[in-house]
Amino acid sequence: MKLLTTMTLTIALVTSLLAQTPSAEAQAKQALNEAARAYREGNFAEAQAHSERALALDPQNRAAPMYVARTIHAQYKPGDFTPENIAKARQAIMAYQKILERYRGDDEAYKAIIFLYGAIKEDVLQREWILQRAGDVSLANEKRAEAFVVLASKDWDCSSRITEQPGTKVTTVKRNKEYVTYHMPNEEGEFDKAQECANRGLEMANLAIALTPENESAWAYKTNIVLELAKLAEMSGDVQSKNELLRQYGEALKETTRLSNRAAQSNP
Repeated sequence: MKLLTTMTLTIALVTSLLAQTPSAEAQAKQALNEAARAYREGNFAEAQAHSERALALDPQNRAAPMYVARTIHAQYKPGDFTPENIAKARQAIMAYQKILERYRGDDEAYKAIIFLYGAIKEDVLQREWILQRAGDVSLANEKRAEAFVVLASKDWDCSSRITEQPGTKVTTVKRNKEYVTYHMPNEEGEFDKAQECANRGLEMANLAIALTPENESAWAYKTNIVLELAKLAEMSGDVQSKNELLRQYGEALKETTRLSNRAAQSNP
């Protein structure tokens, strides 16, 4: 009887202690609260440590991976190209990628990676990352089209930086009227680079339109890129191609204007 009483007391004591010990989920929540406090105070390394503890305590916690990524990202200093700071950006990229392994459609993680690749001048990796998103058939057409539009915008910028530079774009005035003509760039290889960017950009815009035919941004970039190609045709002396491209430009502009007017009417 005495033995049973002792065992009963022991079990009761253990049960009481267990009841007083917070669950892993509760401890993880508390760790995230500490992470949020440290983050608000600007103690990002401390916030990272709390976030990582929360994730270790509760690997299924949906918020913890984002806390980890954000706290690492906050430690990156834009414009600082020291190896330590670049390593911090790459660490943040990896943390965001882990989020996307679990939640493929997470926009914050996807866009943060684009920003970080751009900040550390990893243009090739940035483009590959956006292309990966654009080609992911598991995502909604709207998300994929958005990625194609981003790529089209970069290609348009690549071409227009060349076609709009002084000496390439020449403005003359006759009888109080301005005339603009386009001439071959002086620097070797610039024309070919602009041509490559414009052709690739048109492909990206068309892919976005194929996924979302009423996408105003996609049509706007298609319009601008076709105009880039017309400028390049003028530079090369190909009058026939220039005229055809100007015709296509007019059609694309008409569609862009229609979509823009419709959007304006929907949001007065």
